[in-house]
Amino acid sequence: MANFYQDNEALRYYLHHPLMKEIVALRERDFSESSQFDYAPLDYADAMDSYERVLDIVGEICGDIVAPNAEGVDKEGPHHADGRVRYASGTERNLKALVQAGLMGITLPRQYGGMNFSLVPYTMSADLVSRADASFVNVWGLQDCAETINEFASDDQKARFLPRVCAGETMAMDLTEPDAGSDLQSVMLKATQDADGTWRLNGVKRFITNGDGHIALVLARSEEGSKDGRGLSMFIYDRRDGGMTVRRIEDKMGIHGSPTCELVFKNAKAELCGSRRLGLIKYVMSLMNGARLGIAAQSVGVSESAYREAIAYARSREQFGKAIINFPAVAEMVALIKAKLDASRTLLYECTRFVDMYKSLEAVGHDRALTPEERAKGKHYNRLADAFTPLAKGMTSEYANQNAYDCVQVHGGSGFMRDYACERIYRDARITSIYEGTTQLQVVAAIRHVTTGTYLAQIKEYAAAQYAPELAEQVAKLEAMTALFEKALEQVKAVDNADYVTFHARRLVEMVGHIIMGYLLVYDATNRPDLFRSSAVVYVNYGEAEVSRHAQFISAFNPDNLSAYQPE
Repeated sequence: MANFYQDNEALRYYLHHPLMKEIVALRERDFSESSQFDYAPLDYADAMDSYERVLDIVGEICGDIVAPNAEGVDKEGPHHADGRVRYASGTERNLKALVQAGLMGITLPRQYGGMNFSLVPYTMSADLVSRADASFVNVWGLQDCAETINEFASDDQKARFLPRVCAGETMAMDLTEPDAGSDLQSVMLKATQDADGTWRLNGVKRFITNGDGHIALVLARSEEGSKDGRGLSMFIYDRRDGGMTVRRIEDKMGIHGSPTCELVFKNAKAELCGSRRLGLIKYVMSLMNGARLGIAAQSVGVSESAYREAIAYARSREQFGKAIINFPAVAEMVALIKAKLDASRTLLYECTRFVDMYKSLEAVGHDRALTPEERAKGKHYNRLADAFTPLAKGMTSEYANQNAYDCVQVHGGSGFMRDYACERIYRDARITSIYEGTTQLQVVAAIRHVTTGTYLAQIKEYAAAQYAPELAEQVAKLEAMTALFEKALEQVKAVDNADYVTFHARRLVEMVGHIIMGYLLVYDATNRPDLFRSSAVVYVNYGEAEVSRHAQFISAFNPDNLSAYQPE
């Protein structure tokens, strides 16, 4: 019997972060629903007990069912016949187990059959599921799309669709097209109205994760003659109404259990979600922020599985009369995998708390007028969530790839064989830095928070905190790293060339990421040295070298050489 929650004390530590008291009180409207729903918590302790119990169930299902099915799912994959998708048998067993346990609609309101949980335990559930099988979280985890319906759809639509999600129906978000990948302004799938007002969808969508889900959010062009994002609206498509067929399932490098589909809509009936012309401008932006947080959780789960496979193999594999973990080169590699994992996870949950705070305050604002203090706090956390979401998605997905790569390296020749899980983990990791916005697009989203000072202000706040005396060396290094970053930023801005800022954007964003994750790990190590001390030391040393490397490149770079980096 394995329980992926019980064997990871770090998750319990993040679940009980001090900010959770305020988050839970907001989410539970000061626990006012306890008289209306018998499973609503009476107070903070009761809510946290519910979180613990649910995470314990998720951890057990992941350890006993999802993880043992992962290899079989990877080999079998989903099936395509007669325009429909059937999951691999292991995926069906996974989904059945989680649905029977009531683990759908985790964050949705209780009035629709949801649990009304904070985003933190939901993100932890995604972290756990991803560790067990990174492909399966793309089926189960798309329940997060229901948040867009909950936030923007009509009361009637909420009443009809949300209970179905809570009961176990799956979702999809149909955004990309053959000629519109990351450039969603180019979406051309048409939405037209019949004489009676019924909307019809016609066109093709491609690379759609879980494309044959029961309920889909579809981005379509509703304004005749338009060519940009202002002509796009969001629609709800119900598979029961027909009109959409799956043309094919993509043959992918990894995450084989997750069907990635090409869809054909022919006069498919759909319902407008929210207002016309706000599909991309408002609704997709909200949808993508949630999706990026989900990919960050998936990335952390992949890193967790990579670390556990690496350390287990390094301890058991003997060469020259001793376990290879005793060779410094291997030990350093495994320690760095662990440090990057812990750095990824602390950034993930910091970001999740920021999103939780602003979303919870926003929801309260729908019920009553916020106080001036609450409005200011909501604005503050909204800005932090906007800054940390691309940073978290970008950094954690890159680390998932690096950790999976190093996990295979620890295994040596065996890691290249399909006899070991690390080979599947390596293939599954690759997509994390690509979908829901490539790392390059995350940098585009993050760089404005570099140049406007959002990150630096938060770094200064971290620097002002009290840390354990035994971590003084790490704090001093983080202060020096911050000084290098500030100098590098001044040098880049001094050129007064937007292209020059863009050229150095990834270096600047990564410098910020190393500093922020370093401070977060030092904070964690102050509170739980038994869990995080080693990773804090290793990661700050690593971050120091990376920040220094980027600073040196920027300092020595001649702006006149920028043209050399343009393809001929």
